Amino acid sequence: MIPFNKPYVSGSELANIRQAVEYGWLAGNGRFTKACEGFLEERYGVARAMLTHSATAALEMMAILLDLKAGDEVIVPSFTFITTANAFALLGAKIVFADSLPGHPNMDTEGVEELITPRTRALVAMHYAGDICDMPALECLCRERGIVLLEDAAMAIESSLEGQKAGSFGDMAVFSFHETKNIISGEGGALLINREKWIERAEIIREKGSNRAAFFRGECDKYSWVDLGSSFLPSELQAAYLFAQLEAMDEIQAMRKAIWTRYHEGFSGLAAKGYPERPVSLPGREINYHSYYLICRSLEERSRLISFLHEHGIQAVFHYQSLDQSPFGVKFGQGAAPLPHAARYSDRLLRLPFYNALSREEQDHVIASVCAFYDEA
Repeated sequence: MIPFNKPYVSGSELANIRQAVEYGWLAGNGRFTKACEGFLEERYGVARAMLTHSATAALEMMAILLDLKAGDEVIVPSFTFITTANAFALLGAKIVFADSLPGHPNMDTEGVEELITPRTRALVAMHYAGDICDMPALECLCRERGIVLLEDAAMAIESSLEGQKAGSFGDMAVFSFHETKNIISGEGGALLINREKWIERAEIIREKGSNRAAFFRGECDKYSWVDLGSSFLPSELQAAYLFAQLEAMDEIQAMRKAIWTRYHEGFSGLAAKGYPERPVSLPGREINYHSYYLICRSLEERSRLISFLHEHGIQAVFHYQSLDQSPFGVKFGQGAAPLPHAARYSDRLLRLPFYNALSREEQDHVIASVCAFYDEA
């Protein structure tokens, strides 16, 4: 079976982990944590990067920093991962779901303005498959309305729009280092902060609501509970693995670009027939080659294609299910009718095997099998 994903080892991960053990500091915020954070700050030009044990944890830190209260509203895309919304719902915010674009899974930025009310506190833009949302338009809208702009860039490390990197647009952003992402640590994430006013408090929130980090820097003679927070730090073992990946980022990105391009060229014949649809990158974007997906003509066709590929030794998977129609999402009461474009991607989007070690032979087999399915159809 050709799996959907295989975690990648760039070469020095195990040596780094050994070093972490030899240093004698396995809890978070040690040498490798600081090395990773420094790398991210320099590469993406953000005021502060803070490693977390997951992108979910980074999103939850965002929500705490906003001091959300019951009844505050946060606009999120319906076609996204659960925690994009759940992080804010945990603190009592009302989630308002935005539809996708007609021709792309990203949020429909033109439709967002009508969702804004006097209770809107924040808007979360999620960059699907590393294709950045129309951030200049969202920045302008949020600035005019006094709304905090957040980036769920979990899939978008190294993506850019007109030369500006994902993670550097919003007031805050998150990256994911889950094993399915471009740069990995098994589980893991980072909170990127672009506003100085939140940095000190974010440090406290990450340390369980304590000023422990300041204590270790010698800035106070003891540490205590000073705010809300939780245990959001990753261990040094995760950071050690991650640092090896960050150092190999350019090599990793080159491999992923080659795989993505081979898929795209391999399906050009099918695209000429009009089905299935290939990914369409939005203007001015440089994607990060996070994944490769196809858009089938119906839910039934996608289900048959998944089964067909499985019979040919290939694991292909669908992706998000629209949050506005989820059992919990309907409680926010936007109405019974699904958001049409988000529903379309929920029913029709199919992701193909995509990992750095995917061989040409394996990829040729995937391409040939998809083409054979449509030839038979």
